[in-house]
Amino acid sequence: MVSMVEIAGLLVIVGLNMAIAALATRFFRVRLNTQWGSALYAVVLTPVPLVGTTILLGSVLGPNLGSASTVMALTVLVPLALGIAFDFFWMPAPDDVSVPDNRRQRT
Repeated sequence: MVSMVEIAGLLVIVGLNMAIAALATRFFRVRLNTQWGSALYAVVLTPVPLVGTTILLGSVLGPNLGSASTVMALTVLVPLALGIAFDFFWMPAPDDVSVPDNRRQRT
């Protein structure tokens, strides 16, 4: 039987991993000038910190989910997909955002 503390811990891990995935995807979209390059980097490189946070926080907060494939699916793949979808579909494209010019004028 899973306790409420274990469920809350799992939700914390999933939420943190989703935020990391969304921020990493945004970082790659802003820094790279190609359309497919940012998606490729997000899919290939973003799971590395997600696995790290899962290992660190899962030993303290996470419940026993039975198998390693279940853990990877719930704490890495689902947050990765949600974070990437959040950035690509909900956030505006980096080119559409107007950023003010904060450079100082030299006199």
